[in-house]
Amino acid sequence: NGDLPEKVKRNTKTRRARVNKRILGRSIDERSPRIESRKDFGHWECDLVLGHKTKDDDVLLTLCERKTCQFFMIKIEDKTSASVMKAFDKLREYYGSKWNQIFKSITTDNGSEFADLSDLEQVSKTIVYYAHPYTSCDKGSVERHNGLVRRYIPKGDRMDKYSVEDIAKIEVWCNSLPRKILNYKTPEEYFDTELDRIYRRR
Repeated sequence: NGDLPEKVKRNTKTRRARVNKRILGRSIDERSPRIESRKDFGHWECDLVLGHKTKDDDVLLTLCERKTCQFFMIKIEDKTSASVMKAFDKLREYYGSKWNQIFKSITTDNGSEFADLSDLEQVSKTIVYYAHPYTSCDKGSVERHNGLVRRYIPKGDRMDKYSVEDIAKIEVWCNSLPRKILNYKTPEEYFDTELDRIYRRR
């Protein structure tokens, strides 16, 4: 009948969608090589971990600091940009005057849930970078940690069945895990050392 095979149709559609995907803000191409090398503290990657992928389920906002591998898991009510920004507002409030020294940059992907993240540049010194479309390795640190989370929260599980205490236990486990990249010390040890330096400064 002259129709294209279903597989070819799907591939064509996928290719067209990928070409049209635009970067939401400042490209990762503008990021300093020092961030890539993990020499400086305060450069984070962020992502979302979904549960049941329905609109009525909670979501995890995950953040990983590149130098220390410190990992944060923040439960939010859905995957909207409003919920993401509400979580970051609480984080900024928690760290107060030290925010700019602890969160110098954030690298994330081009999902609509992060469309407003660059607004942080208007209210702080944090610089927000967006990864190349469909390139998860651009934020490999947080992706690897999301993989650790999946040991406890399998794909397809509803996120709302896990309490804040459950999430906190997983976070503590991740940050207490010795890492080869840290000379077999833990993220918590390295992160606390960096915070001590910052809070001792006048």
